[in-house]
Amino acid sequence: EWAGYVLVLGFGVFFSIVTTIMVKLEQIYGGLVISSEHFNTAGRNIKTGLTAAVIVSQWTWAATLLQSSNVASQYGLSGPFWYAAGATVQILLFGILAIEIKKKAPNMHTFLEMIDVRWGKLAHLTFLFFAICTNLIVTGMLLQGGAAVVNAASGMHIIAANFLIPVGVILYTWFGGLKATFLASYIHTSVIMICLVVFITYVYAVPG
Repeated sequence: EWAGYVLVLGFGVFFSIVTTIMVKLEQIYGGLVISSEHFNTAGRNIKTGLTAAVIVSQWTWAATLLQSSNVASQYGLSGPFWYAAGATVQILLFGILAIEIKKKAPNMHTFLEMIDVRWGKLAHLTFLFFAICTNLIVTGMLLQGGAAVVNAASGMHIIAANFLIPVGVILYTWFGGLKATFLASYIHTSVIMICLVVFITYVYAVPG
């Protein structure tokens, strides 16, 4: 059980320290100034590679891993392929939408601002309600999924895992804002890719 606490708190502290150091180095050597605007928008200068890494990191959640493994066991390699192919449609459409929004409203912070300007206060409040509900549902799902994985792997109490998993995220977001979450997502993606290479090699190359 102690291994679960070490894993959760250790990773949280590790990501907090690394992302905070990276942000501080950018402040010292890159002339970065942390303002409220930069805290919320990461300076509006995130490049393509970092954006792609963030998308991979934020879409690789418990439901994705479990369901893709489930369809792989049922349908073979075609299962996870078509499962992932269905998600590419949203990414392609959002990419086009994001480019147009960047052209027409370069200083916008959230899509809700666009709805407020285009369709008025009633539509804005309606979408605000659904956005908050979506965030609560997805956050709850991620916490429950992560806590269930830690509980199954180490025996850590599931309620404790639910409360301790967000601690690291809160810490590095507090110090570095949106830019820190992007940097942490880049590290997450690197870890995910390394694990995938190891697992794929083990599955296909190791006999038995």
